[in-house]
Amino acid sequence: MLSFLYARQSGLDDPVRLRRAESTRRVLSLELNHNRDVDRIHGNGINTLDTEVIDGRYMLSGGSDGVIVIYDLENNSKKPQYTCKAICTVGRSSRHVHKFSVETVQWYPHDTGMFVSSSFDKTMKVWDTETLKVVSELLCYSSHSALLCSVLAVGTKDPKVQLCDLKSGSRIHILQGHRGEILSVRWSPRYDHILATASTDSRVRIWDVRRASGSLFTLDQHNGDKSKASSEAVNTAHNGRVNGLCFTADGLHLLSTGTDDRMRLWNSGTGENTLVNYGKVVNESRKGLKFTVSRGCSPEFVFVPCGSSVAVYGLHSGELITMLRGHYNNVDCCEFHPDYQELYSGGKDCNILAWVPVLRQPGIEDDETNSKRGGTQAAINPAFEDAWSSDED
Repeated sequence: MLSFLYARQSGLDDPVRLRRAESTRRVLSLELNHNRDVDRIHGNGINTLDTEVIDGRYMLSGGSDGVIVIYDLENNSKKPQYTCKAICTVGRSSRHVHKFSVETVQWYPHDTGMFVSSSFDKTMKVWDTETLKVVSELLCYSSHSALLCSVLAVGTKDPKVQLCDLKSGSRIHILQGHRGEILSVRWSPRYDHILATASTDSRVRIWDVRRASGSLFTLDQHNGDKSKASSEAVNTAHNGRVNGLCFTADGLHLLSTGTDDRMRLWNSGTGENTLVNYGKVVNESRKGLKFTVSRGCSPEFVFVPCGSSVAVYGLHSGELITMLRGHYNNVDCCEFHPDYQELYSGGKDCNILAWVPVLRQPGIEDDETNSKRGGTQAAINPAFEDAWSSDED
């Protein structure tokens, strides 16, 4: 660690390298934090989580009971043991509450004063955070949505994706091409006009929403090699329902999960299957699967609900790094907090668990070695060495 600090202070290395190395170490040391609880509010399974990016302080949750909760993640007590309090709840007694299971909640990207939710009650609602009142509601037969600025992409049970303008509350465009229910929609973090959609028809389509015509391309697990595909599997991303999508933070790659127990990594610009082998990724969910990718690490990691655990994979290596165990029932969603390299997971056991990096233990420096080498060398955690070497590559 000291060698990184010395190199940064001396201007020998880019400060980003130190940050990436420490972020990587923290992710590799994630464990269930028994000193941090999250208020248990939901009376049924938790389907979706989202943390806001403005302050990194507030988290949304949506459950199968139709309830929406806002949590304050900050430790206001300054004590080692504390509880993340629920500061606002849209409970069953509220006249604005969803009638059925909430499948998606998402903060407005540029302001914590607004968020959106979608539900199996066939509505998508836009909420005022301060009053917890609905400011706009769309009947869209949807349970999956993704918000970008003022444009909301809504996946529907019929094979259509609707684009809605939050300002006017009207539909501005319909994307057609899928042949089954839309299970996941994701905007690219790199280009605000690129949208990815996944469906029960085994396909993932990439759209340029500026175009009036069809999708840009359809992801093909065989990369166009028709000799490896049956006639039914041509231009399919999976051999089953595709129920999860997630872009990497830089938008260069897209991950997809399917009920064929496979996860695939795609080049989002060309649509090429990178052929990274993650092995069997158990996926029994009949709904959309909410998984996430780390940010600021080197290499990056993928966190995927897998039964009652969260599986952690190397993004580009496909290696199973560890299994995070702590839930008593199936995990349905997980959310990575990039500011602190923490992970939150929600499951059918009605619990939200906090996975927090282990604090670094004070190291003992070899005074003789340091004096010989000008004090620039220190005992380096293997995670740092991996991050350092990967950055050099």
